[in-house]
Amino acid sequence: MELRHLRYFSVLADELHFGRAARRLSISQPPLSVAIRQLEESVGARLFERNSKEVRLTPAGQQFMASARALLRQAEEAALQARDVASGSAGRLRIGFVGSMLYRGLPQALRSFQARHPSVRVTLTELNSGEQIAELLHDRLDIGFVHSSRLPPELQHRLLLAEPFVCCLPARHALARRRLLAPADLRAEPFVLFSRSASPDYHERILSICADAGFRPEVRHEVRHWLAVVSLVSQGMGVALVPDAMRRSALRGAVFRPLDRPVAQSEAYAVWRAGPENVLVQRLLNAIEA
Repeated sequence: MELRHLRYFSVLADELHFGRAARRLSISQPPLSVAIRQLEESVGARLFERNSKEVRLTPAGQQFMASARALLRQAEEAALQARDVASGSAGRLRIGFVGSMLYRGLPQALRSFQARHPSVRVTLTELNSGEQIAELLHDRLDIGFVHSSRLPPELQHRLLLAEPFVCCLPARHALARRRLLAPADLRAEPFVLFSRSASPDYHERILSICADAGFRPEVRHEVRHWLAVVSLVSQGMGVALVPDAMRRSALRGAVFRPLDRPVAQSEAYAVWRAGPENVLVQRLLNAIEA
């Protein structure tokens, strides 16, 4: 049974005349007769009574008509939805993100994207970089925003921004009175550090900044989110090196001071599966870059 059989049946059920039905379908009468016979063979029942004077639906045909037309409507709706998704005017977008993206313009970009694509369903999941990579590989995310560019070949990526690390200090700390700080100024301080398990890249980058300054930090606390890092610092539980974007967290009790020299930068990447282009992913990237 094919969709064309159902279309032919529906038109013939309206017209109850093979000639008129064939003209509506823009075909000749013999192919219509063949298609109706094929449909009846597929269904296993006669759907029309026909003779030289009239064509009428059998009881089986009357019963079949409602279901056939419902299937045709569903097929039309499925085709319309597919066209909408292909054009980027509808569909869903599953987004993963690291917490720092909340301070790097992601909410503003999403508002702009949703205003232009109100029929697209957007879902957000906060995950660390490693978790997002796993979800992308299992096709449970459409796009992720991560700290790392060390990715499997199945994924594509784009650098969105690179920003400096800055010192995060308790507001009453003696070093908070300075305008600039050298990494070595933190030598004797207890550190709040981004967990290696949450982001090996960030963990190693901060340790390398300290190593280049000639010391290994005393790591007092390790946490999985930058906001938790800033929160612990604001409570006087240590100092930290954090991405410049965390200035926007505006947590009372924490202050931020730039470093007096260039160091390794904090990077944010968009990551998505390689393969056929997802129109919605590309449009979201355009909104973020704008």
